[in-house]
Amino acid sequence: MTMRERLQHALKEAMRARAADRLSTLRLINAAIKDREIAARGEGGGEGPVIDDAAILAILGRMVKQRQESARAYEEGGRLELAEKELAEIRVIDEFLPRRLDAAETGAAIDAAITETGATSIRAMGKVMAMLKAKHAGQMDFGAVGPMVRDRLA
Repeated sequence: MTMRERLQHALKEAMRARAADRLSTLRLINAAIKDREIAARGEGGGEGPVIDDAAILAILGRMVKQRQESARAYEEGGRLELAEKELAEIRVIDEFLPRRLDAAETGAAIDAAITETGATSIRAMGKVMAMLKAKHAGQMDFGAVGPMVRDRLA
């Protein structure tokens, strides 16, 4: 089952269950995917490429990051009810993301990517990062992985 099919199925189930908050979040996800499709059509001209699972995972990852930042800002501002709403949306989005790799698994994935690409210097960092993004989309925070790759290649 593709990500799009899973999202559509979850949307229908939320409608049947009359789960308003879950339904709202799922509609936000679909809107973000639709926006990305429209942007892709504009870039490629014509019908454009269909958004694949990797692109959907990237969209979901960005949505989680945005909500984490918003929740943190709401907590600092004393708006706990809004922070809780953002955290509830994160929980719904997380259902569709693959399991996050822990520190040991991330390190092993980095080492495997370095070995597989034959990287020996910092100049090959782009190749290593590209391989990690292709194999582990949605499973690791690439903002934190970048410095780890740089340290191993330095």
